[in-house]
Amino acid sequence: MVLEAGALGIRTNHGLRRLPRVRAGYPARRVPRRRETGVDAVFWIIIAIVAVVVVVVLAGWSYARSRRRRGLEDQFGPEYDRTIGEAGSRRKAERELSERERAHDDLHIRPLSETARARYLEHWRRAEQRFVDDPELAAREADSIVRGVLDEKGYSGDDFDSRARAVSVDHPSVVARYRHGHEMVHGNGARGEARTERLRKAMVDFRAVFEELAERDGDRATELAER
Repeated sequence: MVLEAGALGIRTNHGLRRLPRVRAGYPARRVPRRRETGVDAVFWIIIAIVAVVVVVVLAGWSYARSRRRRGLEDQFGPEYDRTIGEAGSRRKAERELSERERAHDDLHIRPLSETARARYLEHWRRAEQRFVDDPELAAREADSIVRGVLDEKGYSGDDFDSRARAVSVDHPSVVARYRHGHEMVHGNGARGEARTERLRKAMVDFRAVFEELAERDGDRATELAER
């Protein structure tokens, strides 16, 4: 018997005998499909909720800050712009004004009694009459009268600047005149007619401050309502 090996079988005397085909390697394994568990969907939902919360918080913070800024502008009027100029930035100025409000809350502000009001009005009348003969003394008395009214109403302070800051919370329209009048009296460098003119300006400033401080609360409430 003759055997011949072929590619597809073995040739014998009886013909070609096919060999069974053998597949090379191992059969391919079937990869199972990933099951949909919903984890990815939950993750993205959480991300979206967090993003919405952040946006809402930032919007609320921005609104509160804007509202606070408008409140300070309304409260302090021209003093708001002046404080920005001194502080060098809006944020520092608003921090300073907020600190003034907190310090003001610790004060015990009260209206003048009718007796005290009448007494200070008489003192003021005498100071104005004295200006003709002695402007230096009259202006210093006016400064002292205004300070006495402030102390009587509860605007006490260790120094002029602290009193001015307290006054700016309730009387922002006249605090600049209070500072200017104080500077006209206590500033140095002027003599003769120039000094007399400075004292005259001080009297005008102190009069505006005194009139507002000595107002009855009812009169001031009516005035504010008419603005």
